[in-house]
Amino acid sequence: MKIAILSNGNANYSTKRLVEEAEARGHEAKVIKYKNCYISLNEKRPDVFYKGKRLEGYDAIIPRIANYMTRYGCAIVRQLEMQGVWTASSSIAITRARDKLRSAQILTKAGVDTPKTLVSRNTADIDDLLDQIGLPVIIKLATSTHGNGVVLADTKKAARSALQAFYLYNEDGTNILLQEYIEESAGSDIRAFVVGSKVVASMKRQSLDDDFRSNLHKGGGATSVKLTEEERKMAIKAAKAMGLHIAGVDLMRSSRGPLVLEVNASPGFGIEKITGRNVAAKMIEYVEHNAGRRGSKDKVGA
Repeated sequence: MKIAILSNGNANYSTKRLVEEAEARGHEAKVIKYKNCYISLNEKRPDVFYKGKRLEGYDAIIPRIANYMTRYGCAIVRQLEMQGVWTASSSIAITRARDKLRSAQILTKAGVDTPKTLVSRNTADIDDLLDQIGLPVIIKLATSTHGNGVVLADTKKAARSALQAFYLYNEDGTNILLQEYIEESAGSDIRAFVVGSKVVASMKRQSLDDDFRSNLHKGGGATSVKLTEEERKMAIKAAKAMGLHIAGVDLMRSSRGPLVLEVNASPGFGIEKITGRNVAAKMIEYVEHNAGRRGSKDKVGA
């Protein structure tokens, strides 16, 4: 099988692992720097060119699209989908997952439990919003990633200042979300790595100081964790609702049960080092079993 891995480059750890496992299983794996691709739009054939040559002959692609390159990366994925190439993650599913507001709407519609979330573009509603959501409150940009663009406010004054600042400097019109603070899970969450209909690895992330964010990119630590049956089902349900066959589902343990924080369309492979699980091999196995199925429609209606 010939597999294209759409990535920023060979040095990326997850990319290297996917290449290693694909080649170990007898496949030809090539890393394609999607940001260096270009698209040819014409009525006869939807082409993608890379290094001056037409991309063709691939049985499958595995998108590893960076957050800041979502629009262009998904355009490349979409063009290859138009050619009939099987993809491990569809362009529309990746796009949905990158918009936290849209994700929350999809998860809510699917009956996936999430923290209470409010969205508004009107600064006159701040007091009403805070009365509804309570304090402390988490304020985040809909496009935030790795814990950036996220703040915790524990007083109305602090929340009002943060919101006004976000509204003032948010020139691109990105939605701003207010999310309830789950005190019993402060500084920790769980990452469940879903492949197909299974959780293949899971870890608990914990901040190493008083930071409420547990992201490894913010200096948090992590340990392997065993999910409860409810957490496992919730992670799989969330990934399915988003239309993602490969996903990192972030969960929080609360007094009312597991809550889904977000679904990541391109989860990192640091979880392999924490858990000792061969996530890359599971992904390649999934590609092997499914790449032959062409033209399946995405059933998520959002």
